[in-house]
Amino acid sequence: MSLAEEFVAFLKKYQVIGLAVAFIMGVTATKVVTAAVNDLIMPIIAALLPGGDWKTAVLQLGPVKFLVGDFAGVLLEFVIIALVIFMIVKYLMKEDATEKR
Repeated sequence: MSLAEEFVAFLKKYQVIGLAVAFIMGVTATKVVTAAVNDLIMPIIAALLPGGDWKTAVLQLGPVKFLVGDFAGVLLEFVIIALVIFMIVKYLMKEDATEKR
């Protein structure tokens, strides 16, 4: 078996092309969900909180600055993104489960 034939067999056996397509779609979907959170959900949260610019909050302990606002913002974005992805996957899996019956 030549190297080219082995390579083609590898691509077919491990479905590398499908994996690559799924990866690219996942990256793109992540960008869409991140944009939705940053552009639609986070402004609502910022408007509901007093001061509005809570992502710039800093905790100063002597010479050390802890960017607690930035950390809280990233943590909140992660939770919201994870929740949105969970809801999308749950909906898609429910559709998939009903088709198999």
